[in-house]
Amino acid sequence: GRRMRPLGWLGVASLCLGTLWAVPAQERRKAEKPKADLTLYENPDLDNYDLTLDNYGEILDLSNYEELYDYGDLAPKIEVGTLAPRPKDPKTLPDPGETTARTPKLHPPSGAGPVPPAPIPGQGLPSCLLCLCLGTSVYCDDAGLERIPALPPDTAYLYARFNRIGAVRAGDFSGLEKLKRIDLSSNSISWADADAFRLLPSLQELLLPENRLTALPELPRGIVRLDARLNRIPSAGLRPAAFRDLKQLQFLHLSDNQLDFIPVPLPESLRSLHLQNNNIQTMHEDTFCDSQDQGQIRRALEDVRLDGNPINLSLFPNAFFCLPRLPTGRF
Repeated sequence: GRRMRPLGWLGVASLCLGTLWAVPAQERRKAEKPKADLTLYENPDLDNYDLTLDNYGEILDLSNYEELYDYGDLAPKIEVGTLAPRPKDPKTLPDPGETTARTPKLHPPSGAGPVPPAPIPGQGLPSCLLCLCLGTSVYCDDAGLERIPALPPDTAYLYARFNRIGAVRAGDFSGLEKLKRIDLSSNSISWADADAFRLLPSLQELLLPENRLTALPELPRGIVRLDARLNRIPSAGLRPAAFRDLKQLQFLHLSDNQLDFIPVPLPESLRSLHLQNNNIQTMHEDTFCDSQDQGQIRRALEDVRLDGNPINLSLFPNAFFCLPRLPTGRF
């Protein structure tokens, strides 16, 4: 019996020591666990967050829009929440029993007159919902348009390329007195009203290449650049003396059409005339120069292209004496 007592005390002591050792171990594990979790956030990966307000202008450059027309990734993403906001006062919460027992009553509108119908999606939408509006510029490239959209009154630049627009009507640009540039390249325009562009006082550039035009509409007096390449315009589709009164016209590009002759008279302001790949077979001696004024020098007109036409330019040597350079074509 005496020998068993020391063994019993020894067992009790070892049990107490094991309990005391277990408590610090549990505390150490609790203390070490948050440290192990925090190591996940010590070195966050910020490689995908290079876009800041400081370098935003360097990454997004719309200064040369002729080269940049795919801006689908610039459209802002709109997230619609599915939960209603909580009321501030818990007393305002409806009783579940009342909501199931009652049916809300619809009251007629208090104002006189019929209720206007809801708008039909896709009809009469402002251009800034269909396109991208940045300042005074409206970008509608490749937007599936079949007609010119309603534009803001301060629009100065319109880009509506690569669409399915089939016609330009007289009222499409009504009241847009600040409009300077219209780019309708690569559409399906087969006709344009005579007054579609003529009444625009600020219009300087009209770009209509790669369409189906068979006649050219009247142009405003301040036009500087006209580009109607790759259409189906014959000489009969141009009004007589269509460009004579355009005193500021500098660039006239009508290549790849069906012209039979060079449209004359040409304004003195003209610098570039592109008529290649038409059906021009002859010209008059006064096409470019005044045959009565042998001292005339037409310094502005330095770029004349007539290549790709069935005309032999060497047959008209007196037609180029006032030009600083000979036209490009077959001699």
